[in-house]
Amino acid sequence: MSTPTPHTPVVPPHSTMREFSLRSVVLGVFLAMIMGAANAYLGLKAGMTIAATYTTAVVGMAVLKALKGTLLEENTARTVGSIGGNVATGAIFTLPAFFIASVWNPFFSMSHYVISTIVLAVAGILGILFVTILRRVLVEDRELPFPESIAAAEIHKSGQGGTQNSRFLFGGMGLGALFGALVEFKVIASGWQWILKLTKGTLLFRAPGMNPAFFGVGYIIGPKLGAVNFSGGVLAWGLLTPVIAYFMHRENPGAVTDWAAEMTAVWKGTVRYIAIGGMLTGAFYTLYKMRGSLVSGITRSVSYLRQSAGGGAEVLRTDRDISLRWSLPAFGAILVVMFFIFQHFAGAWMPAGVAAVVMLVLGFVFAAVSGYLVGIIGVSNNPTSGLTVSVLIVVAFLMLALGMSGEPAVAAVLGVAAFTCTSVSVAGEMMQDLKAGHILGCTPWKMQVGDMLSVTAASLVMFLVLSLLHLGDLKRAVGEELERLQEAGTTTVVYKGNESTMKGKTFTLDEVRALTPEQQNDVLGTQAGFGGEKLPAPQASLMAVVTRGIVESKAELILILTGVFFGLALILMQVKSPMLISVGMYLPIDTTFAIFAGGLMKGALERLLAARKVEGAAKDRIDNIGVLLASGLIAGEALLGLLFAGLAFAEVDIPHLFAQPSYLLSLVAIGILALVLVRVPLKQAD
Repeated sequence: MSTPTPHTPVVPPHSTMREFSLRSVVLGVFLAMIMGAANAYLGLKAGMTIAATYTTAVVGMAVLKALKGTLLEENTARTVGSIGGNVATGAIFTLPAFFIASVWNPFFSMSHYVISTIVLAVAGILGILFVTILRRVLVEDRELPFPESIAAAEIHKSGQGGTQNSRFLFGGMGLGALFGALVEFKVIASGWQWILKLTKGTLLFRAPGMNPAFFGVGYIIGPKLGAVNFSGGVLAWGLLTPVIAYFMHRENPGAVTDWAAEMTAVWKGTVRYIAIGGMLTGAFYTLYKMRGSLVSGITRSVSYLRQSAGGGAEVLRTDRDISLRWSLPAFGAILVVMFFIFQHFAGAWMPAGVAAVVMLVLGFVFAAVSGYLVGIIGVSNNPTSGLTVSVLIVVAFLMLALGMSGEPAVAAVLGVAAFTCTSVSVAGEMMQDLKAGHILGCTPWKMQVGDMLSVTAASLVMFLVLSLLHLGDLKRAVGEELERLQEAGTTTVVYKGNESTMKGKTFTLDEVRALTPEQQNDVLGTQAGFGGEKLPAPQASLMAVVTRGIVESKAELILILTGVFFGLALILMQVKSPMLISVGMYLPIDTTFAIFAGGLMKGALERLLAARKVEGAAKDRIDNIGVLLASGLIAGEALLGLLFAGLAFAEVDIPHLFAQPSYLLSLVAIGILALVLVRVPLKQAD
């Protein structure tokens, strides 16, 4: 068996190149707050977030080049800047759930701000500390492709003078932005679906989503991993969803007027819970498979600590994490902080202590799983909400077992969810950044310290951003409704909310104006703010519904348990990656289909190279050009997404060419992408 070629970073380990400078950190912190705000808005509105890595890479590179900065400084700015978007992910997936579940009403108060800031900052730092243990295990795993890390590293490498292949990266960025813009302007369709009715049953077919970034991710991870991920989508949409829908409506299938909406509802309300159960099993199985590497990584960390204390051999700069001398006391301090925060939520000491210990253990487990998944499918496709719901379910049952109920139990469970979601999200992004740094030759401990500063800065403003969006939407909707009522000559209104004790109560318009924005929204039934029409906050709504369902014994727990056994069956069948299959079930089918299609493009190139017997340096050059093009597709769409998020925030109307654009044009676009990703690299073999 051949020995793997040792990794050679772009900047050698013994280099003294400037890296952790004040200007790079300040720039990164500023970008972190900007990206955090952008992701907060987009996530609350659309349930998705932007991959911040590429935006911060390009902006950081442009600014620091003007200041004569170094490659490592550019990486510092990107790393510090990108983590802000993941603090936003933890915030938007959980904090609005406190309002939706009626725990924090009104949402904004100084105490809520302080608690939220502490939770986000401490949980983010905890995620980074988890990564100090996991870094060596994952970044050195040659089976993990880390597609988005490669893309980020290629942006930095291409920006260095004399890099001949930069034209492929920027060409890919232009192509990704072009096709992304065509979708936004509705020149081409974002997707396509078709209903097939067979007697009493129905199948819903969906085409690959027209997202250049997904094709790029699939191209980088290759056909095998893309197929494993897509198999989960086939199970969800080709087996479970149609079978469940069949048994739900077999007596009267004609009563369903919109089968596409019905099948989607079945997937969201039933199949995804099965996928969550599978992810629970897959998470612990993934950790079990990593046990040897984890023990080795921790042992090496202890060994390095002893070496530095005893004056032994020096650890290479590119292999230095935050020392265990600092991280172990930090874990203890964080455990104490978590205990007091959970005691505030639960109002009891015993449940708070149990929740803190469980969160620390499960947080590490799911941080490892998050880093593993990022290594396969990237941060953009990392199912953070699914991992968080898995922890939420475990903690909810623990709270019930400890005798808790009602609002304190709901608050405690959501508090653990907020901690978990933020730490897992930050850990995934940190692992992605560390892999990019591993390629470039950066210093891990400097990246980790920089991200701690960034997490703290982003946490200080995140609750304020959420409150601004929430209250702004409430005041807009309430103001419009009050103006409409006044113009109509209405002087009194009847309560339109869901509170049973308020049914039938009448308010004058002056009485409504004297209420808080949340109360006005409830009385008038304007359905604004978190969970409303403009800010639906889908993940936070899911957290609130699942938590209340378990605490009030209304959750369909059989679905989650079924998923656990499904995951166990996959393990017994010796399936390569049960976790990745469950993730494929949890993600939309058009996403996994697009990733799979990108993998097929890479597979086609590999077959053509094999047929032409292209090997050695020529094959490596062709593969590198393909990766550059795919990386450009990912970065181009991400940057364009930021632009359109800004336009949406400014409420700028985007012109649409067609009301219902044709997917045939999308197929042409996919064909062009395939041609570029296969033909352009192949030409370099000539």
